[in-house]
Amino acid sequence: MKSDRIASVESAAVPDVVELARVVAQQRAEMDRLREQAAMSVVMERAKGVVMALDGSTADAAEEMLHERAKAARRTLLEECWITLGELAPVRPCGETHTPRPQEVDRSSTQAPEPFAAPDDVADALGRLGRALVHVDTHQTLARCLLDHLAPDLDAESVMIYVRRSDGGLELAGHAGVDDGLAARWRQVPPFSGVAVVHALRSGEPCWLEDFSRDSARYLLIGEPPERWQSRVWLPLRGGDGSDVCIGVLRGRPGVFTPRERAHLRGVVRLCAGRLRSFTSSTAPVRESEADAVQSLFAALPVPAMLLTPLVSSSGDVEDFRVDAATAQAADLLGGSSGDPTGRRLREVRPDLTDLPVWQGCLDVLTGGGPFESEPFAHQETVDGALELATYSVRVSRLEDALVVIWLRHASSDRQEQRLAELQRLGNIGWANWNLSRDEASWSAQVFAILDRDPADGPVRLDGLPGLALPEDRAALRAAVETLLREGLPFDAPFRIRGGRGVRHLRLIAEVVADAHGTPFEVHGVVQDLTARRRAELALVESERAILTQHDVLQSERILVARLQHALLPLPDKVIDLSGLRVEVAYLPAQAGIHVGGDWFSAVELPDGDSLFVIGDVAGHGVDAVATMAQLRFTAKGMVSTGSSLTGALSRLNSLLLHTRDAHGTATMVLARYHAADRRLVWAQAGHPPPLLLRDGEASYLPRPPGMLLGATSVPYFEEAEHHLEPGDRILLYTDGLVERAPENIDVGLARLADAAVAHPEDTPGSLGTLLDVMLENERRDDVCVLDIRVPRET
Repeated sequence: MKSDRIASVESAAVPDVVELARVVAQQRAEMDRLREQAAMSVVMERAKGVVMALDGSTADAAEEMLHERAKAARRTLLEECWITLGELAPVRPCGETHTPRPQEVDRSSTQAPEPFAAPDDVADALGRLGRALVHVDTHQTLARCLLDHLAPDLDAESVMIYVRRSDGGLELAGHAGVDDGLAARWRQVPPFSGVAVVHALRSGEPCWLEDFSRDSARYLLIGEPPERWQSRVWLPLRGGDGSDVCIGVLRGRPGVFTPRERAHLRGVVRLCAGRLRSFTSSTAPVRESEADAVQSLFAALPVPAMLLTPLVSSSGDVEDFRVDAATAQAADLLGGSSGDPTGRRLREVRPDLTDLPVWQGCLDVLTGGGPFESEPFAHQETVDGALELATYSVRVSRLEDALVVIWLRHASSDRQEQRLAELQRLGNIGWANWNLSRDEASWSAQVFAILDRDPADGPVRLDGLPGLALPEDRAALRAAVETLLREGLPFDAPFRIRGGRGVRHLRLIAEVVADAHGTPFEVHGVVQDLTARRRAELALVESERAILTQHDVLQSERILVARLQHALLPLPDKVIDLSGLRVEVAYLPAQAGIHVGGDWFSAVELPDGDSLFVIGDVAGHGVDAVATMAQLRFTAKGMVSTGSSLTGALSRLNSLLLHTRDAHGTATMVLARYHAADRRLVWAQAGHPPPLLLRDGEASYLPRPPGMLLGATSVPYFEEAEHHLEPGDRILLYTDGLVERAPENIDVGLARLADAAVAHPEDTPGSLGTLLDVMLENERRDDVCVLDIRVPRET
């Protein structure tokens, strides 16, 4: 009976415990359902608020719009809410400007988010992710949630979430499937190109890495070893407010992401954007009390200083700095008239700051370059009502994600010491002292540099200084030092040393300082490096010697050429008569330079009673030009004398020059044949100025027949022209030295010659000299050769 009673009691108790456990489980499930429903309700209400703010609709209309959008895009209502929150444009601080991207532009009540079509199984998976996101509150939990969601469908092995820092670099905010050691090594990513996650954030587009061999050559891939993940993708979420986020999905298997997988990942990003909006930001806002404390601290600092926070653009570059705190002295150095800089942009206070080295210094410090200190600069400030010039330098240091900028004021003694050091460096001069009583020596840093001596070895005693000189200079320097020490006589001694930079020429000036009893106790000296000056002096002497030698050579060549030219081109000492014409010749060598040119003439009577007039100019000067001139002169006269036509002679002279190109390759020429019987002048030219005709007080140039420069081509073309002369006519044949003046056009010189010839119509012997005096007023830079041909008047 007793055992039966116990059994009956136990049998009655077991159903009660089971029932109690079942009730507790139901209550827990209900609590979880209510919590999830409450969280979803919060997401729903926030999304409705966004639609109401953007479209101005009521709460019911906003809810209806969300339902319609979800139905049209084949999404769940929760997915549509996350996407709506993700497309919300960030609220920017007052005073900041921002150019909205397409997803940030206000949409009308009829516009919906861009439809996102996905297969049914992907849509179901995104719906599950949307419900799971309501329990996510940090980057780390988001990474774990995404890995749990993507591992079954995409074979994802790891997820990494990077957030852009205020300095432009990236920081690993969450990870899953990555060991802590690897995460620590890749915690910070500098904003350098060559890193896929940086490239994705800068471009704003997903970076698909599906070929490991090609991608590893282009990017620095995360992983130890990187082969651990054969394919990966980086998906950017552009926040626009400096809170940009990039999600990386890494797979162990190689291969491309299929269209279905890409659609799945794009859907994941759109859902995560809304969730990330609630807990992503580049920098947490400083509480008002903390900001007041920072400003109070800076206000109490006795030096000019300020605290800067970088402002990052959507591309990740630092576009400006915000002044979070500043001392009164800093406001004065920045420009006192602009007022208190606190809370303002730095470039607003100093627009020219980007042109100064301190701006680049701030950027370098942000990227981990260490503290920056500028070169000293002068600043004019008011002290006790008077203007005073002070010297400052700027030092920039990093304080977490901000910068501390301090101005350091240099004392007058510091400035004098700096100026003395600059003076020694610029003048390559240094000072040296030797204390004779204590047997001590001290040198300035520049003396060590001049003597090419390591400062760690210390200065040299005065009596040991001659040992540094070259052997041939030691005796003179030692005698000067001994005389100074024995008799107290100062000296100025040059000497040479040999060091790593070769032989150097130095100068030592020294004097003795005596005590009250006249005993020398200290020697003051100055060491100067004269190497550059000595080398310049030697180079100048050598140059002068070379110039004199070259001048003698050229002068000898000029005399030789002048004699050769005179022998080959004798000048008549009076007016000559040819075929009834009166001919006067002038040849004037150039006054500029010492070379003789290749100008020449020929005026001869032919066997048939006609006359040949030739004038030419060979390119160049010197012996070669005179030799070429002689060839052309005698060849031309010989060919025409033996019956060759003028154009035929020019063609043969052209061939002659082509075969002697090593001497002088080109020449100009006029060939003219005068037929005395009927006073006809037949002429041809090869690139030469035309003859000038003077008739009845008027001047005109004869029309030039076609003709090419001699030596210019192997297939030249020449034509003849004919002109009838009348009694009293005057023909001038000349070289270009008569009419050319740099830098004017030759047409100006031709007009000047015509005017001068009309203004001086004298018909007496020697009248050509008057014309030349008018035309050649200044120094002649080229040879001048003129043939003055006159047809006598009939009597």
